[in-house]
Amino acid sequence: MPLIILTGYPTSGKTHRATQLQTYLTTRFSSLPSSHPSSGLRVHLISDHTLSIPRTVYNLDTKTQNERSNNASEKDARAMVFGEVKRVLSANDVVILDHANYIKGWRYQLYCEAKAVRTAHCVVHVGTPVERCREVNESRLAQRDAKAARAEDETAENGTETEEKEVREEDKPYEKDNWENLVFRYEEPNGFTRWDSPLFTVLWDDETPPCEAIWDAVIGSDAEGGKKVVRPNNATVLKAPSSSDYLHELDRTTQGVLNRVLEWVKDHPGEGGGEVTVSDGDEELLVELPARQVGLPALQRLRRQFIGLNRTNPVPVKRIRESFVGYLNDSFEAL
Repeated sequence: MPLIILTGYPTSGKTHRATQLQTYLTTRFSSLPSSHPSSGLRVHLISDHTLSIPRTVYNLDTKTQNERSNNASEKDARAMVFGEVKRVLSANDVVILDHANYIKGWRYQLYCEAKAVRTAHCVVHVGTPVERCREVNESRLAQRDAKAARAEDETAENGTETEEKEVREEDKPYEKDNWENLVFRYEEPNGFTRWDSPLFTVLWDDETPPCEAIWDAVIGSDAEGGKKVVRPNNATVLKAPSSSDYLHELDRTTQGVLNRVLEWVKDHPGEGGGEVTVSDGDEELLVELPARQVGLPALQRLRRQFIGLNRTNPVPVKRIRESFVGYLNDSFEAL
């Protein structure tokens, strides 16, 4: 605990801010007395770079038509990142996620995972202006091109290429069209939504992130005893269902979600996109509809697929609705 999600435009400085947070938290944890509740917490920094995910996964110009149509390489990258977050996120671990967290549905998925393991979370928005980010990327592109031209000239003159220091992946540029596409698709966080709250913003000129405020929000101040705990929703504890009961609940719950989506579609004829709230006890889940309208046959097909997947690998009954909403959002994103 907790999960700290960094978001911002490409080349906005997310990696630099993530490293600052990692240094601050590691130093502060090491300075705590052994009797302090938070003294044993470990800090993990997860990023595309630590997982060896190249920036080319976001460049659709280099992909096949099939990959471009469903963002296959980007979805694979997110699956790898999500798997690593799930692996290390626990009551004794702090996870700093430096990734292209520019899609609000993806941040919602991370929020749900943090809540499932009863740990706090927050979003750190690296609020670098878009023009400044563009300058950084264009500067890196110019340096790369100059290096390539220099190597070509030396090869033509001497027949050998001078070996230069390899540029770190996090310091490499995005191709111009790819950078512009990512900026266009960026969905800025909103501190009034649960999955983007608490929200902290770091400006380009800020020397450091608001480390103290982040500590108090997601770890817990020393006055509170440290180690903030997320309370589960108040719900009646039910006995484990039998196989037939589980299938009935799976069918009933997924149909209820579909009915809610269909009601929204009926009230918004001919509209694409939109957000549908689905009640889950004290929680409100969010179904994000795709830009093109989805009909009943497609929804029923997705429901059958989800039921088929969970016949052999059942999700806990209390998480059926949440899991199905996540499954719909992932499927809609590929449309």
